[in-house]
Amino acid sequence: MTETLGDLGEAELLKRLARFAPDGQLSDDTASLRSDSRPLLVNSDVLVDGVHFSDATTSAADVGWRAVAANLSDLAASGAVAIDGITVTLVAPSTTPWSWVEELYTGIADGLSEFGGTLLGGDCSAGLQKLVSITALGRLGPLRLHRGEARPGDWIVTSGAHGLSRLGLALLQNDEVLNTADLNPQLRALAIATHQRPIPRLDALDTLLACKPDGLAWRAGGTDSSDGLLAAVEALCRSSGCGAELTQAWLPRTQHWPFGDPWDQWCLAGGEDFELVLSLPPAWAQRWLEKQAGSRRVGRITGASSTIRWSENAQPVQTKSFHHFRNN
Repeated sequence: MTETLGDLGEAELLKRLARFAPDGQLSDDTASLRSDSRPLLVNSDVLVDGVHFSDATTSAADVGWRAVAANLSDLAASGAVAIDGITVTLVAPSTTPWSWVEELYTGIADGLSEFGGTLLGGDCSAGLQKLVSITALGRLGPLRLHRGEARPGDWIVTSGAHGLSRLGLALLQNDEVLNTADLNPQLRALAIATHQRPIPRLDALDTLLACKPDGLAWRAGGTDSSDGLLAAVEALCRSSGCGAELTQAWLPRTQHWPFGDPWDQWCLAGGEDFELVLSLPPAWAQRWLEKQAGSRRVGRITGASSTIRWSENAQPVQTKSFHHFRNN
């Protein structure tokens, strides 16, 4: 017989979850962090069953990994150089198998082991659908990345290729769009792996900090592409009161990536890529591109407020970016 959360009850559930945290960490309602001279960065994110994951495409362990990766990506995009840890709130129906929760927390533990931080605490509750909410805490380094720090003349650069996660989802869903696509087997495998186990780009931030040219101020615009590349550029422009010019030939396509629609659309707005998208002075951007493997230049910041155009023909860049509250 399958053991469910209703069978366990809250006390037994918490007892079992305690093994995923340091000894005694879940014994109290609060967690204590050591004092640190560096400012504390805090981020919260939520994954909802049927919106951000489903049993058809995502194992419970991958849900846990993705929950960690999404939050740590936001910390990296803000300038965090050290991860203190995370708290986890789990809402699930009482009929949820304990095995699903165990796999979820195994994925969380694997993500923390890979990228840093510990499970600090959290909460559990019964609900109508599965929901995983994480709050992550990290320490700020010398560069506070803000979306509002982009300036005209900056280069727009990103830490890696885009569209892979969206392709991975399409493959897992047997999307009819792919019926006529002759995709490279390596591309297929990479896309699925990228969707199921994304990587927060803390490494790319480390490179950025290490390669700043002498004489330049610690000023850079930054965000991540959790909602897509175009949405990230739009966020930089909106917060900074600037515009942007993207170059279609520079779209950050991975090797073997097809050309044309929907491929360019997925590259621009597929979402859940979790790459850094930065607005940097050209000298700093050039150094980062030379040092950071896989990084690309995609365009430049302009003074045309909130206007994003293609450099090739000056036409507006238009696509459907991910929207959390879109009805269709």
